[in-house]
Amino acid sequence: MAATPSTMLELGTLAPPFSLPDAYKNTFSLTGVAGARGTLVMFICNHCPFVIHIIDELSSLAKHYSELGISCVAISSNDIANYPQDGPEFMKEFAIKYGIDFPYLYDESQQVAKSYQAACTPDFFLYDDQLKLVYRGQFDDSRPGNGVPVTGKDVKDALDALLNGTPVSKEQKPSIGCNIKWVSGNEPEYYG
Repeated sequence: MAATPSTMLELGTLAPPFSLPDAYKNTFSLTGVAGARGTLVMFICNHCPFVIHIIDELSSLAKHYSELGISCVAISSNDIANYPQDGPEFMKEFAIKYGIDFPYLYDESQQVAKSYQAACTPDFFLYDDQLKLVYRGQFDDSRPGNGVPVTGKDVKDALDALLNGTPVSKEQKPSIGCNIKWVSGNEPEYYG
């Protein structure tokens, strides 16, 4: 399992627009999913051990904060020719298995991942109500096998600050996870 850090996109960056299908062929846009108080955009996939390690807590976190006006959306951008287990039909199974009740979208062209400068799974981007980036980085300090409990502390702290109208700490640690599986020749300049 490769350990790839997130790119740590500049805070204040506006969320790039997108229009992507879910596994049921419903299309979702950024403006359609944006929350009244904020939007958490997550790059995940079905097979990554780093994602599987946190998915139960992530699903619970999303349910809690969606009730408070924060919208959550997950995007899978992996190359399904070489990683078919990350394809839309398996995304349905994954969402059901882990109780994911937020949109889980497929970025076949990988252009959305590039526009967000996503590098790994999981990769988190929290935007305020104006769709300006206030947090990017890790879920928490837990990693598969390191013995640290999964709490979502880093993302929760950012979400709570956003909801309380207080500044989100600028001390943010990169997420670590499996690299996004780029289609050969489609790797972005910021990657690798």
